[in-house]
Parts: sequence; C-alpha cells; structure tokens
Amino acid sequence: MDGKQLQSQYKDHLSDFQNWDQRAHAQEYILYPKNMGYHLCIDETALSKGDLYTILINRDKRGRKGSIIAVIQGTKTDDIIAVLTKMPQELRNQVKEITLDMAGSMQKIAKTCFPRAMQVIDRFHVQKLVYEAVQELRITYRWQVIKEENKAMKAAKEKGEVYKAEELENGDTLRQLLARSRYLLFKSPDKWTKSQKIRAELLFKQFEDIKHVYY
Repeated sequence: MDGKQLQSQYKDHLSDFQNWDQRAHAQEYILYPKNMGYHLCIDETALSKGDLYTILINRDKRGRKGSIIAVIQGTKTDDIIAVLTKMPQELRNQVKEITLDMAGSMQKIAKTCFPRAMQVIDRFHVQKLVYEAVQELRITYRWQVIKEENKAMKAAKEKGEVYKAEELENGDTLRQLLARSRYLLFKSPDKWTKSQKIRAELLFKQFEDIKHVYY
C-alpha cells in the first residue's frame, strides 16, 4: 500500500472524517465551544502557504488538550465576529479576561464577542513595538552619520586629502557603532557580552534619546 492510499484509507474509513460534524465548514472555521474558559487569548497566525488564520485559545489549558476554541480563516473583523457569535451568549459572557494585540480590529472582536471580559494587551506585542521604535531611531541616526561622512569624504577629496573617520574608545567609528549596536538593542543589559556593554555605553553616551527609548 502506497502513502496516498494509506492516507485515503485513514481519512475515509479509520478517522471517521466523513461523519465529522464540522466537515462542511472546516475550511472556513472550526469551533470547539466546550473548550471555553475564563481566560482566553486571540491572535492571528500563518498556518499554511502564508494564509492567515485567527485563533482563539483557552489560556488556562496552557497549550494542552482542549486549548483550541476556534480556528477561523482570515482576519476580517466582521467574519471573525460572525463565527465567534455562533457560540452561545451565556458561554461567552463567562469569559473574564482576553489577551490580544494592540490592533483595533482585535479590540472590536473582543468587545463584541466577549463583552464582560477585560482586555489585556499581550506584552510580547508591546515589546515588539518598543524594539521596533529603538531600531528605527538607531537606523535614522545611522543614515545621518553616513550622510555626514559622505560630505566629509567629498570635502577631503576636493582638498586632496584622505578622509579618516574618528574612532571611538573601542575602535568603532560612529557609523560602525550604530551598525554593530543592532543586536545588543534586542537584548536586556544582563545578557550583554563584555564588548556589547562597552559598545552600549558609547552608544548611549553619543545618542541619549536611544538610551531613553531603550530603558
């Protein structure tokens, strides 16, 4: 028996797929109201071929059996609400807390479907926004330094001189400092290596607003 035949036999006969009560709409959504809990989490993820799905889970299950409450194709607010409100109102009213990202669409879904639940912003999404802000500031300064260096190189060339960028205490130029600080800004200070600690000190001394955003 080849692999395809085995797969077909399992799907059509052994797995009871043909009698699955969610088979008719499984490509659009799957609902497990029995897995509802008091503390939920809603998020979007790419499951296959880059297609996005909205997933609702019971956080109290901690990833174990019975964690998944809903898997819905797409991220369109009205579509998600239409599916989630298929679950009984009294069941949805039991939810005390729902964790979500900062998107307005997610907040609308949570408010509509779980009106009594307190909305909690996922700390990982908050951290991601902070990291992005720090990196954006670093990149902005790096382009400014590159622009200034190019001007200095042009001026030196016109004078027949060789341009040499000033080096900092650790041997980095300002341009190199900004480029090489990328990874340390993703880490907490207690995770820095010795060289990263020195580089961070120099970076924050040169660019105090990066320090303020980081901390």
